[in-house]
Amino acid sequence: MRAARVLAFVGACIGVSTALAQQKLSTAVTVYNNDLALVREVRSLELGKGKQEISFVDVAARIDPTSVHFKSVSAPEAVEILEQNFQYDLVGTQRLLHKYVGQEIIVNTKDGRSFAGRLLSGAEDAILQRKDGAVDVISSSAIETISFLALPAGLILRPTLVWLLDNKKAGSHKVELSYLTGGMSWHAEYVGVSKENDTLLELAGWVSIENTSGATYQEAKLKLVAGDVHRAEERVRYRAMAKEEARVMLAEAPQFQEEELFEYHLYTLSRPTTIRDRETKQISLFPPAATACKRLYLYDPSVDKKVRVSLEFVNSADKGLGMPLPKGKIRVYKEAGDQTLEFIGEDWIDHTPKDERVRVYMGNAFDIAAERTQKGSRKLGEKSREDAWEVVIRNHKREAIVVTVVEHLWGDWEVRESSHAPRKKDAFTLEFDVPVRAGAEEKLTYTILTRW
Repeated sequence: MRAARVLAFVGACIGVSTALAQQKLSTAVTVYNNDLALVREVRSLELGKGKQEISFVDVAARIDPTSVHFKSVSAPEAVEILEQNFQYDLVGTQRLLHKYVGQEIIVNTKDGRSFAGRLLSGAEDAILQRKDGAVDVISSSAIETISFLALPAGLILRPTLVWLLDNKKAGSHKVELSYLTGGMSWHAEYVGVSKENDTLLELAGWVSIENTSGATYQEAKLKLVAGDVHRAEERVRYRAMAKEEARVMLAEAPQFQEEELFEYHLYTLSRPTTIRDRETKQISLFPPAATACKRLYLYDPSVDKKVRVSLEFVNSADKGLGMPLPKGKIRVYKEAGDQTLEFIGEDWIDHTPKDERVRVYMGNAFDIAAERTQKGSRKLGEKSREDAWEVVIRNHKREAIVVTVVEHLWGDWEVRESSHAPRKKDAFTLEFDVPVRAGAEEKLTYTILTRW
């Protein structure tokens, strides 16, 4: 049945158990790339002596209950945990109808009619049996409100963690709670502005944190882990939630402090921030920095029949950057003749250590055409052959260019002859740099001997 209808509770009052007096002292959230976050809370509790139950509300709806860790920081030797429970049978239309099967409810329809009777089914339409034995079937689309006489036992308003403790020291305790939850992830995003004939790239970066965990984290200490953290596969409950975007403008000073953590990199925000449920938050990763770059033309017929154009820069301090770059999307703009910035392409970059090269694929060159043709092939023996190739490049631009031609090979190979100097990139990749004058055509020819 449709969850959009109105639910009215009449009759008995809803009983709510009184929780122990508690105060949240601090919250810390560490977010990973792969739909995972570690939440740590410190709260102050008034505990009596002996066995007792305590409960924490406001925990993530997508918590992994097997990951929960609870301890008394004030007196760890005095508090013994006997049981730990995660209660998640939340109030909802379908849960109420399921609990009320066989009991009396009242259904009011949009045309002003009212039906009272024992609920036989509420899986789709509402099926009620009157006191005289007659059965009414009310379409879900016709229902305005449903009235229940009381809240069924066992349903709760919010996900709750409950512990059974045996405490030997009565009084105020500072306790620490930590758990893993799904529904949180982050990724980096970069904006680059290409300048000075594509020899300079102004680059700014920020991080986007997405929270659909079912909880809000007020004034939390935020940390981000960049890297491929392995997790054992397991089934996790999922509740679909809508996104609400909240954008934070780029700052002029670094807000994150970066450090190594095991084989990953940890970014710590220098100030507390509130991460609301169903929100995408963007925070500056580093202020705009200028780095030298160059435009590359790449022709790889095994990937694309067109000539691809990329921008390449070195992530080094002497070039203007020099910090580990988390994986993310980079968007590049360029100033047009009327001084406006126009979008020229975007690409994904992987986790990139400092001093490594970054190549950003922008798109295909409009004014450059290339064709690759096999000019000959002959078998030299049972386990060897020779292949001759020709690549024709036509440059319709008003400036000279250099196109890098990529050839993918296999087996034990060597270049027998070529019109341009070959460059062995790795055991399976050969490259040629082919200069082409403005408005001209250039031919690359080469012959490969392959043994297997």
